[in-house]
Amino acid sequence: MSHLIVSVDPHSPAERAGIQAGDRLTRVDGLPVIDFIDYQALTAQRRLTVQVLRDGQPMEFAIRKGEYAPLGLNFSTPMMSGTRLCCNKCLFCFVDQLPANARETMRVKDDDWRMSLMMGNYVTLTNVSDAELDRIITRHCSPLYISVHATDPDLRAHLVGTPRARRLMDQLKRLSDGGIAFHCQCVLCPGINDGEALDRTIRELSELPGARSLALVPVGLTGHRDGLSALRVYTREEAKAVIELSDSWQKKLLKARGTRFVFPSDEFYLQADAPIPPDEAYEGYEQIDDGVGLLRLLDTEFKDAWEALPDDLRRVTPGGASLAIACGKSAAAFIRNMLQDYPVAGANITVYALENTWFGPTVTVSGLITGKDLTEQMAGIPCDAIMITEVMLRDGSLFLDDMTLDEAIQRLGKPVVPVGRRGENLLNAILELTGVNELGMRNEE
Repeated sequence: MSHLIVSVDPHSPAERAGIQAGDRLTRVDGLPVIDFIDYQALTAQRRLTVQVLRDGQPMEFAIRKGEYAPLGLNFSTPMMSGTRLCCNKCLFCFVDQLPANARETMRVKDDDWRMSLMMGNYVTLTNVSDAELDRIITRHCSPLYISVHATDPDLRAHLVGTPRARRLMDQLKRLSDGGIAFHCQCVLCPGINDGEALDRTIRELSELPGARSLALVPVGLTGHRDGLSALRVYTREEAKAVIELSDSWQKKLLKARGTRFVFPSDEFYLQADAPIPPDEAYEGYEQIDDGVGLLRLLDTEFKDAWEALPDDLRRVTPGGASLAIACGKSAAAFIRNMLQDYPVAGANITVYALENTWFGPTVTVSGLITGKDLTEQMAGIPCDAIMITEVMLRDGSLFLDDMTLDEAIQRLGKPVVPVGRRGENLLNAILELTGVNELGMRNEE
């Protein structure tokens, strides 16, 4: 196994040693380099020996550098290998539910534990061999993010669509015994892996020292499910039952482990028409990328930033800028109430809940709103500017349906302002649109 070196950083330890672009990295200190995980671990020390092939001939370089200082080699792919793809056929796979005209890159099903380590992606471990599991432990790749769905072997195999899924608890025990921490996720399907099955899942995971948390997410269903498994969304009462089960476990585990451990996503509280828990209930928001506590953190951060404003800016005033917030149906009411609780002088804000016609009406999150839905449903709305979450955009400028932000602005004939996920980002955007500078003063002042 060798890896083509496409460039060498100027003045780096590798360049000083004489390694060149076009060489092929084979070993470090006599050990094979499988991918970027190995490369990072093996090149961290102060003294190392690097073996390469140059024009097919082996060469060796002794290098001295600072501990953890970069060696300075660059490869054709960030991981030094291809992405590891999914071998599962999950009942609820979102990729299988994409519209026919979705871009091809959205159809790639990855299941790469290395991206779990580096990016927080959830993986199933069904494509991880025993040897690879040993490498995870040896390299101390921690924490990982694991899609569990159920700890019952037969039920998990049914949900994930492969007999390999039955091995999960043995894998998690090995990781835990090897000092690897991991956060877990269950995508819950009504009547399938909730109720008694979920009770078992929470109990068995909470007994593993390496398991740090468990996020509960309701199954996401689009309007493009022809030929797929018969699944449905949660009813209000079913969502409430998930929350009640979680609450009972949170109380027990907070005493036993010092953590609530299990955290339903915001979607469950919204579907149950239940209040979002307070800030302290999320224990640092470790599962926020799974939709756990997003709304509470938004509210907490917005409130903290709002309370720091001068008194004359924290009140309702007549006139001023007419602003719109366009978001998914799930978050609309919460944001609307938050802005009523924390008004900003000179800002008259209306929150618009957009229906998702691209994925279907059962998809209600803001991040999956397309440019077409935004421009068609916000056309003619009387306002000075429209704020959207930046999560709607890829690379800051492209909606899911490939409409650009500039196209949306042109179609709507007014500014469309992407706003970061933090509460202070939203407040700062409002202040800027109402003409308040960073000193908390109106620009005309």
